[in-house]
Amino acid sequence: MKMNAFKILIPAIFLLSFCCLQTAWGAPEIPVKNTVTMVDIGSTSCIPCKMMEPVLENLTKEYQGRVAILFVDVKKDMATARKFDIRAIPTQVFFDKAGKEVWRHAGFLDQKTIEGKLNTLLGK
Repeated sequence: MKMNAFKILIPAIFLLSFCCLQTAWGAPEIPVKNTVTMVDIGSTSCIPCKMMEPVLENLTKEYQGRVAILFVDVKKDMATARKFDIRAIPTQVFFDKAGKEVWRHAGFLDQKTIEGKLNTLLGK
């Protein structure tokens, strides 16, 4: 009887520890170290958040290798929403290379405005 419990317990412990490691290591650090970072905190189900999707895709391509563009879904990552004191979605938070928050905006934000902020942070 004890051997059967042992056979079940070991895989369960392994699975639990693997899930915890994935949670700890799977999410990117916000802000990304030594990198200008823009994080869009929202949800895949809100209308303004959905409107941000193509903007974020374009920005990710345009600034690849120079700026970290991140999306956090508050329904999947409430801890990040709490960490950044999010009151409305979407909220965009901008960080300089030193990791200091330099600007935030709540609501839809157009690509041109975001590009202006990112270019300023990149020194352009």
